[in-house]
Amino acid sequence: MKHAYLALSLATILNTPLVAFAAEKTQVKDSIEHIEVAGQVIKSQGLSVKNETIDGPFGDNLALQDIARSVTPISSELIEQLNITTLQDVLAVSPNTYSASGFGAPSLPTIRGQLGELFQDGTRRQAGNNGFGVPLSFNSVEQIDVVKGAPPVLFGSSQRNGGFVNLQSKVASTDESKGKASLSAGRWDQYSAQIDYTAPIIKDKVGFRVSYEHLDHGSYYDYSGTKSDSLFAALRILPDDKSTWDINFELYQVEFTDNAGINRPTQALIDDGLYITGQGVQANGSTVPAAGSIVSPTGQVNIDRSTVLTDPDNQNEATTYLIHSIYKRELSANASLKNITYFQHLQREEIAQNSFVEIIDGADTAQNRTELTYNWNDEQQTIFAFDVRYNKVLGYSQFTTEADLPIDLTGPLSNRRIPLTDAQKARLVELRPGVFVSPGAQYDIDNDGSGDFNLSDTTDSRSWQTGFAIQQDSDWTDKLHTSVGYRVDYYDVEARDPIAPQGQTAASDSINDTLQSGQVSFNYKLNADFTGYGAASYNEATSNSMAGGNVLGGGNVISAQNFATENTLVEFGLKYAPIDSDWYADGAVFSQRRSLRNRDGSNTGIRTTGFESQVFYDAYPYWLSAGYSYIDARYDNSASSQDSAQVADAFDNSRPDIIAGTGVGAPSFTPFAPSNSQVQGIPEQSFSFNGNYSITSKWQTGFSGLYTKSYPLDFLQTVKIRDQYTLNVNTSYAFTPSTKLRLDVNNITNQKNWRPVFEGGYFGATLAFPELPINAKLTLTHKF
Repeated sequence: MKHAYLALSLATILNTPLVAFAAEKTQVKDSIEHIEVAGQVIKSQGLSVKNETIDGPFGDNLALQDIARSVTPISSELIEQLNITTLQDVLAVSPNTYSASGFGAPSLPTIRGQLGELFQDGTRRQAGNNGFGVPLSFNSVEQIDVVKGAPPVLFGSSQRNGGFVNLQSKVASTDESKGKASLSAGRWDQYSAQIDYTAPIIKDKVGFRVSYEHLDHGSYYDYSGTKSDSLFAALRILPDDKSTWDINFELYQVEFTDNAGINRPTQALIDDGLYITGQGVQANGSTVPAAGSIVSPTGQVNIDRSTVLTDPDNQNEATTYLIHSIYKRELSANASLKNITYFQHLQREEIAQNSFVEIIDGADTAQNRTELTYNWNDEQQTIFAFDVRYNKVLGYSQFTTEADLPIDLTGPLSNRRIPLTDAQKARLVELRPGVFVSPGAQYDIDNDGSGDFNLSDTTDSRSWQTGFAIQQDSDWTDKLHTSVGYRVDYYDVEARDPIAPQGQTAASDSINDTLQSGQVSFNYKLNADFTGYGAASYNEATSNSMAGGNVLGGGNVISAQNFATENTLVEFGLKYAPIDSDWYADGAVFSQRRSLRNRDGSNTGIRTTGFESQVFYDAYPYWLSAGYSYIDARYDNSASSQDSAQVADAFDNSRPDIIAGTGVGAPSFTPFAPSNSQVQGIPEQSFSFNGNYSITSKWQTGFSGLYTKSYPLDFLQTVKIRDQYTLNVNTSYAFTPSTKLRLDVNNITNQKNWRPVFEGGYFGATLAFPELPINAKLTLTHKF
């Protein structure tokens, strides 16, 4: 109401001369002029996407209804309201973003059935290898923009094209001092603390911001946990009234768990929690898990869902730091300049007892993009962009001797451990005492015509990407707007083996290639409330390994296939954004063809068609949102593969009352012939809903829910994850305008839900991830 009173007071003051003039006229006329002043209460709570602006992908300061793509901007208020702490949580508000667990630590978004890219302030961040990588902290984040479809020409050629998330960093204030501190405690000894403070250094000229977050999370899952520290610092400089310069830095250190979930995902496990016992046996009688092992079932038991493929002796940690610089200047009435500079350094080390090794001994990425925007007149605008990106990765990998299906999780820890035999060690290289990795190339030491080593992702690679883009935005009428863009990227790539076997000359190779992308779109305002749009894009992308590096493939050369990933998008949509209403809604139909990088480095074509829609209502004391998605994801007459063809391959048929085993043995890498089969691990339909009600000005209560339709877990569709749902509730109470206590209760109905472990379905017949049971978190927030 204070806004109404303020408006009323201002209007009264401004109209005082009119009142006096009216009084004078009464001496001449009998009639009296009546003046009515009305104030309107501002009802928005900042929880709708309607009024958010989007910076970066298609230009700056664009309203949601003016972007010819399906987009969901998630503000800081909405991040807090929805309790978003990982990239998986964006599904609560953005349709078609269902994801696998990412081995318990998702580092990339999943959008429209495929891994997407992760950007921050318009530059692509280093992220995981096929989604498995370093967890993401939101300590530096002010807004999350979820965009469907391949990155636009301004962002350039990348690797993943289902869609992308652009994180907008926090910025410093130059006009006021303010801060926020929060403490939270949750089930399983999950504690976190954050403090965020900003203040001017020189009023209206220079400001700083510091945000620090500490997480110490225990876990529901055995031998699991996360400990992390994130320090974010930002500086905003306003040299004059025509320019801004934002500089920020983040240092992030984390220790976390590689959580592969539960193996042997039979339908009985998914439906009833029944696990088949019995350790796999190799042909030589060894019970150490290995390829081709066969399990003779010894029984079937109810397994505790916290019993997962982890090990207390595993090591897994990472350290990364990032620097962003964003400089904007108005050159003239018609021209403006934006320069973005980004640098990231990453180190990571995982040494697991099941013989998996991934060590990034140093990954450095630097990028600089300059954008020049020129307004020829009020109707025509051109954006020119010049982009240079450098990526250098030194990393060591070994995943060729992993074997999950032979392991009996109900037995001792020794069941899970894979000590390498002398024969296996001979096919690897010792990086340091007791740590064996694949070499970065193949060598035929005994001259028998075949390679003598196991290969994974080991590499010492360097790449330069130089791109030029142009985008033309045109307003042809008051209703019709079009945008056309084109980009060309030149790649110069080198890769060498950093750890060649003794006596061998390290192999190396280089490759040059040119990749192109283009886009065209239109917006048409049907009336003041509705805007229709259409978009089409073509994108040539790369296929990379860990940290965006490049590996040597067959023949010890960089495969040209790594630069032949073609992606297309056609999308039509309608957006409803009335000025005088509290509602926002949009819907889109789409068809995308894109490639998915397989675990062995090859590419698989996937075509998806579907529909998605989102609705928001934000007017105190209510807030509501809902999202629906339908997706038909199929292999595009393309080959695929799995760790094993089906879970039954791990078992013999000695206990047909438990399972009709095939006796093939597992793991047994299985390629599938080109087909148009449904892509496993993706629900065809999902529905999300959220709400909040302010009982009083101090007390609020809210809820959220997610429903997913049944979908196959494996390629052959022998096991399905049934229809499932999750319901969460929350309530908060503000003791003062500055201090608030919030309680979140997640999965309040204690559903025993599942999701895939790995993107692309490679482990669909091997692993399934049990989602968390009912859990609660209490958060105290104080603003100062």
